[in-house]
Amino acid sequence: MLTKTTIAFATALIFGIASAALAGSENTEERGGFVIPCSLDGVNPVYHPLIFGHPAAAREYGFIQLRDGSWQVEKHCVRGLYHN
Repeated sequence: MLTKTTIAFATALIFGIASAALAGSENTEERGGFVIPCSLDGVNPVYHPLIFGHPAAAREYGFIQLRDGSWQVEKHCVRGLYHN
């Protein structure tokens, strides 16, 4: 009887660990951290397609895309109460 209980417990533990691992590996927007308006410090545009995939959204954050495809902060971008 103890063996059946042990096997049942081990099976439940394995399924619990597997489901937690799968839930933790979801590809969400949280993966890339966050973007601060007027700052590209530490930002990888690939992880933020909702911003950098849409020129209008990127412009709201103060970013413009150059001809070579790279991103740059607009010259007179204002972040909060402070100026860059």
